[in-house]
Amino acid sequence: MLRRWAPALLGRLALAALAGAPATAHAAGQLRIGLQDDPDSLDPALNWTYVGRHVLQSMCDKLVDVGADLSLVPMLATGWHWSDDAKTLTLELRDHVTFQDGTPFDAAAVKFSLERELTLPGSRRKSEIDAIEAVEATGPLAVTIHLSKPAVPLLAAFADRPGMIVSPKAATEAGANFAQHPVCVGPYRFAERVVQDHITLERDPNYWRAGDYTFDRLTYVPISDTAVRLTNLRSGQLDLIEQVQPTDMSQVKADKSLQGFETMGLGYSGITFNIANGARADNPAGKSAAVRRAISLAIDREAIVQVAFDGRFPAGNQPFPPASPYYDTALPVPKRDLAGAKAALASAHVGPVTLELLIPTDPVRAQIGQMIQAMLAEAGITVNLVQSEFVSLLDRTRRGDFQADLIAWSGRVDPDLNIAPLLGCGAAGNDGHFCNADLDAALAAARATPDPAQRKPAYAKATAVLEDELPIVYLYHAQWLYAAKAKLQGFRPRPDGIIRLDGVTLAP
Repeated sequence: MLRRWAPALLGRLALAALAGAPATAHAAGQLRIGLQDDPDSLDPALNWTYVGRHVLQSMCDKLVDVGADLSLVPMLATGWHWSDDAKTLTLELRDHVTFQDGTPFDAAAVKFSLERELTLPGSRRKSEIDAIEAVEATGPLAVTIHLSKPAVPLLAAFADRPGMIVSPKAATEAGANFAQHPVCVGPYRFAERVVQDHITLERDPNYWRAGDYTFDRLTYVPISDTAVRLTNLRSGQLDLIEQVQPTDMSQVKADKSLQGFETMGLGYSGITFNIANGARADNPAGKSAAVRRAISLAIDREAIVQVAFDGRFPAGNQPFPPASPYYDTALPVPKRDLAGAKAALASAHVGPVTLELLIPTDPVRAQIGQMIQAMLAEAGITVNLVQSEFVSLLDRTRRGDFQADLIAWSGRVDPDLNIAPLLGCGAAGNDGHFCNADLDAALAAARATPDPAQRKPAYAKATAVLEDELPIVYLYHAQWLYAAKAKLQGFRPRPDGIIRLDGVTLAP
C-alpha cells in the first residue's frame, strides 16, 4: 500500500573524491565532516541553519551547554541563579579565558554580545531573548540580566546561539562584515570559507580547554546528496557525516570499516505557510485555516516515514516529539482522511486550490515533496514543487517570497524554543508572520514558571491553537543519524543533534 506514494528513483551522483581534494588520506591532524547543506551566516546573531550550528559549536563557546541527559551544564558561565520572580538572572563567569584574537573574555564582553543580539539589524536572536530589559556587568566576571517579564527559557536559549559570546573588539572593527571572519571563544578559530565548497577551522592553542581537542584542523564540506556523502565517507575523503539516510543505516552498521550512531531528536519537520508576509500570502492556503486543514488531512504521515525513512522516524502533528513530556496525547497524529480533506476544502469556498511548495534540493526532501504533491492531488489541491538551494530558500522565506515551504526545526531543550521563535507575534524566525494572541498568552504563562507541572497545561493550550490554525502542518520528528570511519573514537551524539568534538580522536 505504501508503494503507491514512492516516486521514481532519483538519479544519484557518485563522486570519487571531493572537488579540489586529492584521492589520498587526509593530512595529519585533520578531521573532515560532511554536512547536508552549506551554512548561512557564521555570525551567531544572524545564523539560522541547523548545519551552521555544527560549525559554530566548534568555533563559539556558549554561556551554558546541553549535557547528555538534556540538563544545562556550565560552559562560559560557571554558575547562575534566578530571582524568586524569575525576572533577574545572575551569571558567574569563567576566569582566565581569552577570545581567539587574544582579548579577554569578561562581563563587559557578555554585556556587549547580548546587547548586540538585541540591536543588530536582522538579528535572529532578538526574539529568543527579547525579555531582556538590561544587562549589567556587576563585576569583572559577574553579569546580572534584568527581564521585563518572567522568562525561564532564557537560560536554555543560552545553550544555543544566543549564548555564543563574540569578541567586542573584532565585532566592532568588522561591523556588518563580522561573519566573514567571526571571532569567539572556542576550541577552533575561523580560517577560511569557500561558499558551497568548504569551511576550514584551525585549532586555537590558547583555548581554555585546548587539551580536550586533538585535531589541528576541521574541514566542513556541504554535500546535499545523502548517497554522495556516504560514498565520500567510504572512499576516505570524509571521516564523519551527519544526517545519514535512514534506509542506509543498516548497511552502514554492517560495514566493518564504518560505524553508525543514532539518537532521538528534539525538533520537527513540517510545511510552514505564509500567512501574512507580503503579497505572496494572498493565496487560499495562506488565508484559510480550512484549506490548511484539508492539506493536513490529505497527507499520509505514516506513508512518508515508512517510504522516506524506513519507519525509523515517528510521524508527528505537534512541535514536540511523542516522547516529550509536553506532547499532548489528547491530540494524536491524525490518520489520512481524504473525505475529510475534501469536506474541509469545500467548507473554505475558495474554488480550485494551487499551492507552490518550496523544497530544498536534497533527494530525500525532493521525494517527500513528490509524495505530498501526489497525496494532495487526490484531494483536489494542485501542488507546484519549486526546488531551491537551502540558503537561498531561507532567504526567500524570510523576504516573504513563498507560499509554503518544507523545512525542519532541529529542536531545543526548552519547549518554548520550539514554538516562540518561529510562531510568536513578530518573532524574527516567524517567516509566515503568523500572529495569534491566545498562542502568545499561553507561551507567556509557560515562561513564568520552571515547574513542568504548571507549564504543561499552558503548552497544551498553545498546541490546541496550532492544531486549530495550522500555521505549520507538522509531519514527522527526525532522529539524528551519523556515520563515521571505524577508527573515529570518542564521538558521542546528543539529542540536540549538534556535533561535539571534545574527546574525539582518529586512530592512524
